[in-house]
Amino acid sequence: MSEGLTFDAFEKEWLEDIIAGSPNTMELGRRFSRKLISQWLDFTEDVELPDDIIYCDGTGDGGIDIACLQHGDDAEDNSNGGDTWFLVQSKYGSAFSGVKTILEEGQKLIDTIDGKRNNLSSLAAGLVERLQIFRKQASEKDKLVLVYAVQRPITEDEKRAINDVRAMGKNRLGAIFDTDVVSLETIYRRTLDEITHVKKNCVSITAHLVPSGEEMLVGSVGLTQLFEFLKNYKAATGDLDMLYEKNVRKFLGNRRKVNKGIENTLLTKPERFGLYNNGITIVVEEFQKLPNNIEYELTEPFVVNGCQTTKTIWEVLYRKLEAGGTGKNAELEAWKRSLGKGIVVIKIVKVGIKGNELLTETTRYTNSQNAVSEKDFIALESDFQKWSRNMALKYNVFLEIQRGGWDSQKAFQKQNPDSIQFSDCINAFDLLKVYGAAWLGEAGIAFGKNPPFAPGGSLFHKIVKQEDFGLDDLYAAFQLHKAGGRFKFGRGAEKQQRGQTRHLFYMLTVELLKDCFIAAERQATNKNITKAILKLFLPENEAVLNALLEYAISIADDYLTVGHEYSVFKEPKFSEKGNDLNSFLKWEQLGKSNDSTPLLNNLIAQYKIALKGGIGGQPKFRDMIKNIILTTNTDE
Repeated sequence: MSEGLTFDAFEKEWLEDIIAGSPNTMELGRRFSRKLISQWLDFTEDVELPDDIIYCDGTGDGGIDIACLQHGDDAEDNSNGGDTWFLVQSKYGSAFSGVKTILEEGQKLIDTIDGKRNNLSSLAAGLVERLQIFRKQASEKDKLVLVYAVQRPITEDEKRAINDVRAMGKNRLGAIFDTDVVSLETIYRRTLDEITHVKKNCVSITAHLVPSGEEMLVGSVGLTQLFEFLKNYKAATGDLDMLYEKNVRKFLGNRRKVNKGIENTLLTKPERFGLYNNGITIVVEEFQKLPNNIEYELTEPFVVNGCQTTKTIWEVLYRKLEAGGTGKNAELEAWKRSLGKGIVVIKIVKVGIKGNELLTETTRYTNSQNAVSEKDFIALESDFQKWSRNMALKYNVFLEIQRGGWDSQKAFQKQNPDSIQFSDCINAFDLLKVYGAAWLGEAGIAFGKNPPFAPGGSLFHKIVKQEDFGLDDLYAAFQLHKAGGRFKFGRGAEKQQRGQTRHLFYMLTVELLKDCFIAAERQATNKNITKAILKLFLPENEAVLNALLEYAISIADDYLTVGHEYSVFKEPKFSEKGNDLNSFLKWEQLGKSNDSTPLLNNLIAQYKIALKGGIGGQPKFRDMIKNIILTTNTDE
């Protein structure tokens, strides 16, 4: 897809909707930061806003344009161990003047968090109060990260200035403070399908290795040397997470026993680490031995086995070795001596520029220990890549696997007008949420949480582990997603009731459809629902489809109308949950039973009766949909 795509072309395409309409400087910065951070942190900025994403930009923002709280969720395998506040300083275009901006804005933000600034907006003041409570109860697992969001990669002088801000922040706010940088190039590099047309990442590693054939090195690397490799990689790419882009899952945090064991060994017996740990596997495009015999240059390295090991080493050693201070501590010095004796078993595999098959096999077979189950391989290395290709071939829809991929594709299409030209795009993660809300009836969780739908999450596996789940299910979810957009659900809703009911609308549509399955005496299995939706969205069934959608819309609108007989505001549980509409609509029991939402269930029942029709000459839409179901190849 993106072979030959330059950063300049990607940047031009990415910025098109930022500069559209010639907005003023403040609006330009706002659009830039929101798009960049939503892609970097992987939330859907244009659909609905998570509770823990706070936009403060404007007068009295205290130097915080966007704040994002990422929780460590013990209920999900793919969650990190601690909580992290990302505090974003966005500097687009001329708003960024290098070192001066970094130092001034960094000090401004630190002053704000430290309670030294009083001229804050009410929104910023509320955020600062949360941050101060966070600091009081933060553990060593938690972080407070100042993120500079800029257009182009920063210079060496600017990196030093950021290091100065980090030191200042740690001195005033404590060890939980850190800094990071995200630029448009960060998104660009994450979205490339091939690596042949971009500058290669070459990072050296000091290790004791011997060749095993022409494609593999095996041996050991010291814990401190591995930490240096990780630091060098982050310095070279600006993004440590890129090291795991070929892995089957993200870092799981310290919740799992295997990770707690890794951390405990590092803290108590680092000299025995090599005895207790299975080691790591790194795949590279090329490796080359350097003259000093124990240093190797790795071209485009990726950790495919040992994500948990390397990230835990990073977290522990970063806390212990990068805390600052010029004095000596006897306990820490003793630990460092033991650390210097610790090693990690390492295997480096050369897969070449286009070694996808070898890469996939290496990833799968090196992750076959008990700590990694087969379900961890479903998403990134296999099914979603296949579904992305087939979605393009069968439906001419670009299935975006990573945030920013659509901008890259559009830029590529402009550079290559003879290539396939997509007009429709959908993000795979968004489709999983549509499917979860509609097919599984989890509208509250879909609206309120991301982790259950991410690889490793409970609903992710409930969806993709179905024996017959596949491309058609994703396309049916895509059609339902488009319908939600057509009727202006979500952010930017023209009707106030629809701003928070996008996922409720998905659930209601399928709930009404299930009643038609009862009339047709057919089982409303997930696969049968998919088949019925695909048939309903055919042009010849437009009138019947629109009737079904309009009834679902009416339920959602009525439910959020103040004063309506079956309004959400009259639900018994609504007052029990603090009269917070946003929280109530994210409740996992939304629509589940008469005990949780009796008024919603009654409202659905009323519209099921209306769908039958026949009264006063009304069309019998349920019978029409029943006939469509009966002509669909459904399971008995």
